[in-house]
Amino acid sequence: MTKIEIKNLVFGYDSQNTLLFDHANLNIDNSWKLGLIGRNGRGKTTLLRLLQDQLEYRGEIIKQINFVYFPQKVTEHNLTVIEMLNKQTQFEEWQVRKELALLDIREDILNLSFDDLSGGEQTKILLALLFADKNNFPLIDEPTNHLDITAREIVANYLRTKKQGFILISHDRAFIDAVVDHVLAIERKKILLYQGNYQSYEMQKKLADDLQQQQNEKAQKEVTRLKQTYLEKEKWAKSRESVGKGKNKRKLKISSRPDDTVAKNQMRRAKAIETRMDKKVKEKEQVIKNIDFVEQLGINFKSDHHNSLIKVNKLSLMIGNHKLFKPISFEVKKNEQVAIAGKNGVGKTSLIKTLFGKSKVNYTGTSEIANNISVSIIRQSFDERGTLTDFADRNKIDYQELLNILRKLGTERETFVNRIEDMSLGQKKRIEVARALLIPATLYVWDEPLNYLDVYNRQQLEQLISVYRPTLLLIEHDEHFLSSIGATRIELRAEE
Repeated sequence: MTKIEIKNLVFGYDSQNTLLFDHANLNIDNSWKLGLIGRNGRGKTTLLRLLQDQLEYRGEIIKQINFVYFPQKVTEHNLTVIEMLNKQTQFEEWQVRKELALLDIREDILNLSFDDLSGGEQTKILLALLFADKNNFPLIDEPTNHLDITAREIVANYLRTKKQGFILISHDRAFIDAVVDHVLAIERKKILLYQGNYQSYEMQKKLADDLQQQQNEKAQKEVTRLKQTYLEKEKWAKSRESVGKGKNKRKLKISSRPDDTVAKNQMRRAKAIETRMDKKVKEKEQVIKNIDFVEQLGINFKSDHHNSLIKVNKLSLMIGNHKLFKPISFEVKKNEQVAIAGKNGVGKTSLIKTLFGKSKVNYTGTSEIANNISVSIIRQSFDERGTLTDFADRNKIDYQELLNILRKLGTERETFVNRIEDMSLGQKKRIEVARALLIPATLYVWDEPLNYLDVYNRQQLEQLISVYRPTLLLIEHDEHFLSSIGATRIELRAEE
């Protein structure tokens, strides 16, 4: 077994005022299946880059193993999959074919160009290339973003049965639970190691946070008491000193008055107490540590008189003479949450676009949307540019309210001045979510709202839906999320 050791790692980007890692230490085994978690912007992908020596840092990273990263860069998109495999010189084609079979990839896909594959199929191809060489240690960054529920189960089973270890970044709790045996959590600029899966980590983290909160409250009370003691001593000493000065003006000898001597002594004591207080307050304030809390979000949901907002009857989309999926019928009623499910490429996004007249695809069957309702949408693709002020103006939302929601979602204040096109995918997604929550609506339509959001953001959305029960039609593959909000599932099944 090979060890990977991190000693006193210090790193921060020049463009940021704070460090991401401050004397972080870690000791892991290369046979462990590790889930790497933390808030967006805390340094998960950065840590993977540091392990690959792509960034300069202080401290030591000791390893005797070769790291390989997912997703790999594909430069020749026009090549067929088999041509891509033949260009890999570090292993034989049969090794990759074996991995592809474990990932349930059909043989005929090998003759298609990489660009013509679905996002889920591309993910499986790249994972097969990653694990074909058993001597590598894979670093897997967000493999589930383009996987439907069935594909997630296949990939989870594939990773779970691997003998070699890896580090996995994913915000899908059910996926991490099914795959990992250890959790790495980036907290307070440190890397903490927990044994067990994500559910085990959550239990351990809650116990640690509860204990820390008790210590915080105790330390805060002591800080308040120390400051109050000093203020009382100082106030009394100053009042006695004022009395002494008043008597001096009446030409009374200060030295002859015991009260004046006492006042001076009290002032000296107050100064001595101040020095001791400063030291004690600093000691106590160092004990108080930040704990990640999930702040509750609000939503501008406007329930109206409509009991039924969407009715679909025997609807199917057509490409030529071919139906994308078998005819479906469903209804979205007030305060209901309905999820459109189905494999990648079956037409989920196209269905939503068709319902709201945003698609030119032919269809059979009927659909009906209630009259005079307002709709708020979370788009799967986000291509906004400019400043947050520009964004608020374009979308007719209040700028300060936008910043308030972004802060609750965990966006650092320092990033508010950045241009949107320069932000990370997670930061962009938070902007899109904030916009959707601020727009007054009687119906919400969310297309894969959880992509690029961290676990805390997902919990915030779960909590919001549980509290407000907005009428919601969504596409989402996260089973934990759908179960948590009690969504009704409408399954799209491909036409044979």
